[in-house]
Amino acid sequence: MTQRSLRISLPSKGRLADETVAFLDSCGLEVYKPNPRQYEAAIPALPGLTVLFQRPTDIVISVRNSSVDFGITGLDVLEEHRGENGHILVLHEALGYGRCTLVLAVPEDWKIETVAGLRVQAEALGRPLRVATKFPALVTRFLSANNVPFTIVSAEGTLEIAPAIGYADLIADLVSSGQTLRDNRLRPLTDGEIQASQAALIANQAVLQADPQALAIARQLLEVIEARLRARDNLSVFANMRGESPEAIAAKLFAQQTIGGLQGPTISRMVSRDGDPNWYDLHIIVRRDQLFAAINELRAIGGSGVVVAPVTYIFEEEPPRYRAMLEALA
Repeated sequence: MTQRSLRISLPSKGRLADETVAFLDSCGLEVYKPNPRQYEAAIPALPGLTVLFQRPTDIVISVRNSSVDFGITGLDVLEEHRGENGHILVLHEALGYGRCTLVLAVPEDWKIETVAGLRVQAEALGRPLRVATKFPALVTRFLSANNVPFTIVSAEGTLEIAPAIGYADLIADLVSSGQTLRDNRLRPLTDGEIQASQAALIANQAVLQADPQALAIARQLLEVIEARLRARDNLSVFANMRGESPEAIAAKLFAQQTIGGLQGPTISRMVSRDGDPNWYDLHIIVRRDQLFAAINELRAIGGSGVVVAPVTYIFEEEPPRYRAMLEALA
């Protein structure tokens, strides 16, 4: 057992902070913070875990040096600050929110479209290109791999104005819609994506290896997160169908494209008002983006009275990412 309670750090402010709390709440992991001014909270569903609030960068550093055991932060910040010692284990790399991309962007009037063109531009200028960014490690790794002569220009404020005022030749910055780049007469290179990012769940590898309680909490987190994310893309569909038997109805379903269910349909006999023994109740799970195709298929084979309901969780026998975590720890 550890000498202190286990800790998870969440983003302290901004859109990522709000989305993280909302996401955990949707997973049944409500964050209880009695005093908004405090930087500590609890998750009642996980009584062995204390919640701290930090900047995304500090979350990575705290997990890396084991002052915090778990964290939720962006992949961009993680890859910039994780270091080379392997102390951070990514438990879930795709929580489905906080999406953005670190890209290279050049002035609109440059005649180049690709990263290879940067070498030509550097030759034309007769010097290395000056790149303004808040992600020097990621940018250095990317440009070095592409043999682009460059120097990093550190920047803390707005990056987009740097080329216009001559502070830098180009920038590497996070974009979502790209509107800010366009407003400042910049455009991303066609192959200039450095790091795609979204929120991720991370942990200190040494803590997971040494502390059974930490391992148990990691499983709880992954169980509900994976079950919630899987459910979010699916819907529960109920319908009435006539047929000779459950097997005969199932055969009709399996002949369709979208209404086979997860492993198969649940079919039970219905007590109908007219006493007809050939009425059955059907329940299947359908992908949300295939709902209308599924309804049409059900109608085509005699389904009626279709009812659609949201799904909160879909638990598997064991979360795939939990198995992956155990393999990584081994």
